[in-house]
Amino acid sequence: MASRNPVTLYAYQQGWVADQSKFKIGMFARQCGKTFTATLEIVLDCLEAEAKGKAARWVILSRGERQAREAMEEGVKRHLKAFKAAFDALEYDWEPDIKALEVKLPGGSRITALPANPDTARGFSANLLLDEFAFHQDSRRIWQAVFPIVSRPELKLRVISTPNGKGNKFYDLMTADDAVWAKHVTDIHQAVQDGLPRNIAELMAGVNDDDAWAQEYELQWLDEASAWLDYGLINAVEHDQAGKPELYADGPCYIGNDIAARNDLWVAWVVEKVGDVLWTREIKVLRRAAFAVQDQVMDELMSKYRVLRLCMDQTGMGEKPVEDAQRRYGTSRVEGVLFTGANKQVLATTAKQVFEDRKLRIPLGDADLRADLHKLRKVVTPTGSIRFEADSDSAGHADRAWACFLGVYAAANWGGVIEFESTRVKRVTAGESMNSFMGR
Repeated sequence: MASRNPVTLYAYQQGWVADQSKFKIGMFARQCGKTFTATLEIVLDCLEAEAKGKAARWVILSRGERQAREAMEEGVKRHLKAFKAAFDALEYDWEPDIKALEVKLPGGSRITALPANPDTARGFSANLLLDEFAFHQDSRRIWQAVFPIVSRPELKLRVISTPNGKGNKFYDLMTADDAVWAKHVTDIHQAVQDGLPRNIAELMAGVNDDDAWAQEYELQWLDEASAWLDYGLINAVEHDQAGKPELYADGPCYIGNDIAARNDLWVAWVVEKVGDVLWTREIKVLRRAAFAVQDQVMDELMSKYRVLRLCMDQTGMGEKPVEDAQRRYGTSRVEGVLFTGANKQVLATTAKQVFEDRKLRIPLGDADLRADLHKLRKVVTPTGSIRFEADSDSAGHADRAWACFLGVYAAANWGGVIEFESTRVKRVTAGESMNSFMGR
């Protein structure tokens, strides 16, 4: 039989597995194996129960279906394969029943992974792991649903996550001054000190974002006051069915297009209106693409979807693309928007209300997209004027955010001060009232 290398558990992982407190919460840096460690404890708990002739029941609630599958594939099933190999070596007949999102052990123990929502959480009586809890939508409602269940004496509760701002229940639990919770905190520096093989300088250079590094690797609670869209708002509209062109239901679509040809990104954001909600169907991102390539991509999007309105950034180099698009698709379908200070404020305000009203769905767990939406800041100048700023980095200059805002505006028909200039020098003021999806 071929030899197998044992899995190495670092000190912070050993500490987590060994701690058998009823209520246990851990804040871990990215890439430190927190889900791997938490699922190992679950598997060990089930095996211990079966050795005593009992059956353990565990439920893993993840932020979405993809994350639930990853918890099973990279955590639970990986551990079970290792234990099965050990049983095979001892010629012991032990065969767990493994399915996509559930595992049943021979003695009756079960482990189930599910995307989190309050109704799902309320439907189980089991030991519970809340995986990446800071990123769960409706984290406080989920908490209200699960805590009465796990308050039963025989059940355990595990909560793990990286930080995600201050507007969620994970922040409340980690910062509460109480003795109920056994708290484990491991930033990237502690993990490397404990033996985790990571090059911190290389990681930091790769992230190339001070806020992201501080929050996701050094576990700092970021002040969200200056962010136009805080992580709570972004989390609330993420959905694992968004951003999938194959789910297009042939409804009316709107496109926002932020234009760039050199340093920044060219982004086309497609939303489909389903009822009163705008579902992101596709986000096309180009870098340093020729205008001909940009035109080709837009032609493909206009032919794939039933687009009622396309709003494009007409500032600077956007003049010609807007004129060309109006010629190809018609002036009634294409609107150019000058990025003046007043117009940016209308775009940003319109979009923020849609985020707050939960009437937009965006792809789940897209790190670049989340960073782009979050990096936009509202700044008040000494003269009292309002300006929107965003740092420029390898992921762009909030280009995805502005494409999103243009797409929302295209669907909203906001009656504000938005102005645009056609290349024929005729000035038009957009005076339409916001349509029904804004409830006005």
